[in-house]
Amino acid sequence: MEMFAGRTARLVVSNDDEMPLELMLEPWGDVHRILPKETCVVITHSSAEDGSWPGTQLGDEPFQVDHRRNSVTVWANGHCFHLSDRRGNEIDPYIYGGCPAQNPAT
Repeated sequence: MEMFAGRTARLVVSNDDEMPLELMLEPWGDVHRILPKETCVVITHSSAEDGSWPGTQLGDEPFQVDHRRNSVTVWANGHCFHLSDRRGNEIDPYIYGGCPAQNPAT
């Protein structure tokens, strides 16, 4: 069994507003709504042996965030992503092959 040898990055996204916040996750184009006063954690994994984050426009960074009124776009520069709450409970489990959270033997 081969263990995951890359790095994992987490980005906390909170909605302190009274209206839902649209969270767009790129480059997958998936949308999640963060309800008022809710917090979620975007988790991505770099599978690169050296732990680098491919695809980033700002250097070797795991995330790029673009904020607009009522929405936020998170570019996760790993090879997959998933969402959890602050306690680590999965939110809207996604099935993306090769994501260590769903398949630790990648």
